[in-house]
Amino acid sequence: MIRVLWPQTRWEDDYAPELWGLGDGIQAEFVSRFEDVTEAQWRNCDGIVGASPPLQYLPLLDKCRIYAKAAVGYDEIDLQAWGELGIAVCNNPNYGTREVADHAMALMLTLTKSIAFHDQSLREDPLGNWRPALNPFGQRLADCTFGVVGLGRIGGAAALRAKAFDMDVVFYDPYKPNGSDLTLGIRRADSLQELFSLCDIVTLHIPLNDETRNLINAEVLASAKKGIIIINTARGPVIDIDALYDALKADIVLAAGLDVLPEEPANLDRKLIKAWHDGEAWLRHRLILTPHSAFFTPQSLHDIRGFAARTAARYLRDGRLENCVNEQFLKHRR
Repeated sequence: MIRVLWPQTRWEDDYAPELWGLGDGIQAEFVSRFEDVTEAQWRNCDGIVGASPPLQYLPLLDKCRIYAKAAVGYDEIDLQAWGELGIAVCNNPNYGTREVADHAMALMLTLTKSIAFHDQSLREDPLGNWRPALNPFGQRLADCTFGVVGLGRIGGAAALRAKAFDMDVVFYDPYKPNGSDLTLGIRRADSLQELFSLCDIVTLHIPLNDETRNLINAEVLASAKKGIIIINTARGPVIDIDALYDALKADIVLAAGLDVLPEEPANLDRKLIKAWHDGEAWLRHRLILTPHSAFFTPQSLHDIRGFAARTAARYLRDGRLENCVNEQFLKHRR
């Protein structure tokens, strides 16, 4: 019997998405907390799905062949440690593509159409602030250039959405082959600085790794077109948030919509977050925060849970390895 272990479950239901993903002939074992998993469960599982177990449990994984994370990001996982044991680590990129692209558009529209500005103003004075001709951050989107950093699944979906608004779309992604721009009918920038100098709005869709940490830094922001709007639904640390504070303060960046932050929940010791929380006048309505919620819909939640289970099941049942992110460290597979 093939056994798949969920060593830290968050859902208090019948686990229908997980069981759907596994299919027949595989036994699922659900445990609420890592510390409640028995030694026998660790040693006898053929696969693990869900949250990443602490490294202290890896020596117990005698039979485990795959760890399937129920998320896209894997920057917190020691890929080499798993790979040296012969265990494939797979992420779950099959969910949330449309949701995250939609959220990037929602943040953009909230700012460019001054949605939050008008809502708060009307709360303060419904009669006196009934000012339909006031839109402090607005421009006609069809006259704007929209920049995408990272033309993967989500970046590509965001580009298509921006094209639907008749925007001129430019992307920067040094890992995309020539012709990627032609496929989507967009333009390519050769550097981040070029992209930021061209664009009225830039949205980030890149993973977090050593190369991308603080990728959007003071140097890049200094090259930005004055009045740029920055959207981040990727990972918080890809932006140097202190440099973003300075660029907002200097009016180089007009506004920002952030679904992700360097520390989550929000760290009030960060000067940008403190200024936002304190309602400092210079920043009012220019910074929109959401709580890493871009991915979430009931449909995407089903996909997160079910597709991660399916990834494990396909490998354990058929030898079909999908979305492996530690292949460079897999000298042998179990």
